[in-house]
Amino acid sequence: MTRNITTLLAAGILGGTALLTGCAAGGDDDAAPSASASASQGGEEGHGGHGGMAHGGDGEHGGGMRHSMDGGPVPEGMTPAADPEYPVGSEVTLAADHMEGMDGAPATIVGAYDTYAYSVDYAPTTGGDRVEDHRWVVQEELTGAGPDRLADGAEVTLEAGHMEGMEGAAATIASSTDETVYVVDYKADGMTMTNHRWVVESEIRPAS
Repeated sequence: MTRNITTLLAAGILGGTALLTGCAAGGDDDAAPSASASASQGGEEGHGGHGGMAHGGDGEHGGGMRHSMDGGPVPEGMTPAADPEYPVGSEVTLAADHMEGMDGAPATIVGAYDTYAYSVDYAPTTGGDRVEDHRWVVQEELTGAGPDRLADGAEVTLEAGHMEGMEGAAATIASSTDETVYVVDYKADGMTMTNHRWVVESEIRPAS
């Protein structure tokens, strides 16, 4: 009788241990989704909803921050370029790598402006890693920037809404250019991006 009770107790302890181990493993699976699930979620969290294109370059946006399919209107007060190298309506080829599939993509010029364009480092208002070398933000998209070109290292506040977490973010000027800046429509990876802001003149080639 004593032997039977001991055997039953041992079996119960072992069964309970196995049950606890199974629960712990199940908890870990719930907390850590598979790589494919994470990638799918990242695609849906893009700026402007699904269908955006991930920012390319050195991956500074973490894959989850995306441009919307349409960039919308340019800021008020922009000065159209008087004699741009690529007039509105020109068919061109892009030589920029801001976005996946952008380098070498066919594009159409839809706007050309005289302003200063800046590469900026900023901390997204939505949290996450600091974004490095975001290109481009123009003078009219910086709070209280005034008319003069800002120096590298200047601290600014962004008014641009190109990416999720960008508008209202504190930023630092990394570099700048006084090249003509362009708004373009372009096709890449089977999608059409309209009113994409911004591409500077050195990032554009004549259509081949």
